[in-house]
Amino acid sequence: MPRRSATMLAATLLLIALLCVSVLMKVPYTEMSPGPTYNTLGVQGKAGTPVITITGHESYPTSGHLNMTTVQVTGARYEPSLVNAVLGWLRGDVLVVPHDNVYPQGQSDADAKKQNAEEFTLSEDHARTAALTQLGIPIGSELIVQSVTAGAPAEGRLHAGDRVVAVDGTPVTDADGVAKAVTRHQPGESVVFTVVPMAKDAGGKADPTAARTDITVPTVKSPDTGSAMVGIRPGVRHTYPFQIDIGLQDVGGPSAGLMFSLGIIDKLTPDDLTGGKFVAGTGTIDDAGKVGPIGGISMKLIAARDAGAEYFFTPAANCAEARKDTPSGLTLVKAETLDGALKSLEQIRSGQTSALPSCAK
Repeated sequence: MPRRSATMLAATLLLIALLCVSVLMKVPYTEMSPGPTYNTLGVQGKAGTPVITITGHESYPTSGHLNMTTVQVTGARYEPSLVNAVLGWLRGDVLVVPHDNVYPQGQSDADAKKQNAEEFTLSEDHARTAALTQLGIPIGSELIVQSVTAGAPAEGRLHAGDRVVAVDGTPVTDADGVAKAVTRHQPGESVVFTVVPMAKDAGGKADPTAARTDITVPTVKSPDTGSAMVGIRPGVRHTYPFQIDIGLQDVGGPSAGLMFSLGIIDKLTPDDLTGGKFVAGTGTIDDAGKVGPIGGISMKLIAARDAGAEYFFTPAANCAEARKDTPSGLTLVKAETLDGALKSLEQIRSGQTSALPSCAK
């Protein structure tokens, strides 16, 4: 065989081998893509269930859209080939990120789903609190069992969501009071918790019709402090003067807080916040109404644009990333607080869009 032909054959075989390796070789990356958006003023599913339902307080008609946005993420066990990862990097509607950025420390799909559900529930609570605080509607709080450690003495005796009324007959109102009451005991002694059990069908809420129950829990020695412990984490849950239900299914994470708060306020006030405009957005929110950053902003912008949004509320900390590749026809509106977002909606519905806080700088 002539030398030139042999060289070409070797090069061809090497190229084929490299292609095979790139197709078969798995790389530790996760793919993110635009997910569905949900109008917090509208309904979802075939049954037409309202995303936000107000019970026990007057609510008002709304118009337009206040859409929360989502990101779809490949599962924890998914490993793209090198070719698929490269193709994802080249596409504008897929974000390829290191696997550990999304699923840290070998987190499983089940663990991630549980974490996202917990973050979503907490986000709902923050959204209700921020909205009612903004409207000047008083809210209360109650001491609860936040979580129970697996294998601890409290497991099977106390449950997450139980309202804690007293410990050893002494009323308690905060987590420190519970800790002090428990550590007064020597390891091996028992502690009596007076609780209102969690309602099994009320979304983790204490059952208002249930009687107070005394539950005796033995203690063990804490491996960290040497003090008595029962294995619970107390927490505080807000209570509201009327019911605000958020009915989304199969959505997780904390990033819808801002849009939930805006949706709640729109339903509780006679003003039409959007003026019929299509507004989408994202951002966590805390009880005081401060808007926080989120992940996957570029994918959420695409989702909003594809859904028909004209304006997009963007957490201030995400502005730099968002303005790099803003979809055509979508106006970024910087959001730092719930109060600021409400003022931006006023400008949008009145047509004063030149005064909107911008992500441009």
